Amino acid sequence: MGALVGCAPSTASKTEAARETVRRFFTELPSGDCAVLGPMLTGEGGSSCQETVADLIAHGFSLVEVLDVKVDGRDADAVMVRARVARDGRVREQPILLRVERHPEGWKLRL
Repeated sequence: MGALVGCAPSTASKTEAARETVRRFFTELPSGDCAVLGPMLTGEGGSSCQETVADLIAHGFSLVEVLDVKVDGRDADAVMVRARVARDGRVREQPILLRVERHPEGWKLRL
């Protein structure tokens, strides 16, 4: 039992960091500012960020709610976030699965 209690704060901090990364990314997304959004993404930044962000904005993606957050059983430095999003103002019926990974410089969203 003690071992389980010892792991809980680590898991809770990972899931909360991933949840916050997803929320922050979608809050900042409408700005289209890759100086802000780029560091939140796992890609190289630059044109990769600009293309990804432009595509998401063009399709009107927005976060409706985070439904579930779980540490990936295959990688302790990855968290799977199940989220409901809207596209062009219409809420998608099926949630999407987002992967958030821990990197030396912080938690990053893989799109």
